[in-house]
Amino acid sequence: MSSLDPDAGPSASPAPPVPSAATGPSGPSDPPAGRVAAFLRPRLGGLPRTFWVLWAGSLLNRLGTMVEPFLGLYLTTARGLSIAQAGAVMAVLGAGSLVGQLAGGVLADRAGRRLTLTAATLATGAAMLTLGYVQGIAAIVAAAFALGLVLDMYRPAAAAMVADLVAPADRPRAFGLLFWAVNLGWAVAMVLGGALARQGFLWLFWVNALTCVGFGILVWRAVPETRPPRDRRARVAGGFATVLRDRVMVGYVLVTLVYIFVLMQGMTTMPLAMKEHGLGPQSYGLAIAANGVLIIIVQPLVNTWLSARDHSRVLAAGFAVVGVGYGLTVLASTVWAYAATILIWTLGEIIAASVLQAVVADLAPDHLRGTYSGVYGLAWSGGFLLAPLGGTQLLGVGAPALWLTCLGLALAAAAGQLALGPAVRRRGSG
Repeated sequence: MSSLDPDAGPSASPAPPVPSAATGPSGPSDPPAGRVAAFLRPRLGGLPRTFWVLWAGSLLNRLGTMVEPFLGLYLTTARGLSIAQAGAVMAVLGAGSLVGQLAGGVLADRAGRRLTLTAATLATGAAMLTLGYVQGIAAIVAAAFALGLVLDMYRPAAAAMVADLVAPADRPRAFGLLFWAVNLGWAVAMVLGGALARQGFLWLFWVNALTCVGFGILVWRAVPETRPPRDRRARVAGGFATVLRDRVMVGYVLVTLVYIFVLMQGMTTMPLAMKEHGLGPQSYGLAIAANGVLIIIVQPLVNTWLSARDHSRVLAAGFAVVGVGYGLTVLASTVWAYAATILIWTLGEIIAASVLQAVVADLAPDHLRGTYSGVYGLAWSGGFLLAPLGGTQLLGVGAPALWLTCLGLALAAAAGQLALGPAVRRRGSG
């Protein structure tokens, strides 16, 4: 009879433990299991089922992310474009994403999160295959813009869904889990992408397209609409003007843009810099996989602790470490040296990612979560637009110019975030 048995009297003594799968003849084995449960509960517990469906879809989507990181190599190898032409095509992709992020944010608030996410991911699959098959610089540029337009349109809707579903105190943890899923898929995709590229770049486009479509179908079938009801006043007051008048949000987007410019060099110019050392796509895939592997191991261990700290100081520390990692890349010439510098800036990425999106959710009014996320997405799209333009120009001068500029910009972003800190603390939970 258990001491929790409703039939037991007040003075009933607990019965001796019965051996089970958890307690063997030699004694209980619960302490290790209890420690695991105690570790997992504050990191995974308490989040709604719908969030985990979105998490699974994000993982699936990222498992197929192979085109963007290998696009520069594809354009210069399979399509015979120069480094400058390849940089221009990637910049056009980023320009399309600028428009797509803004449109996605508005659609998420007006048409709904579910419809926006599903339509964007299905359209991305079609645009991905189009870019893989077209030839000629004009057709490639047009296809790249079309892909950029829909590629990131789902992001504001996904971020708004998380903010709708999860309480403010748990949002940093939820966004951290999405970040972890994205990078779990990233680590696998980089290794597979490098191997598939040797068999033919077209494989990358097909895998990427199919996983985008799979993400959209999963959300449509398993995720209900999460957009909160909008009252009449909110409908009148909503829009980009509200965001643009929010000086804290605008400052945050600008600081993040500088940081993303630096971070995106790992996906844009780094494979080109490695190529100058005789290192091909498989070498790049192996080196950049260190990014995802470290995030998979370290991020779950530190995310809860970091998200409880002052958000602006956490961001400043992350930006600075990213800058140091890229600055040290000036010394790299082998796969293992590149991997070592990637590990350093990845630590900074882990630190910053613990609170980046949560700050946006804290700053945004309920009825403008999609629009705020769309404007925040400009930092990412703008970074992807400017990174190949600026990065390839700096690489043309020399690798030291590129990597030392990254160091300076990251430190400037850290200083800017510290300046924003008091206003961010007044507005949000961090």
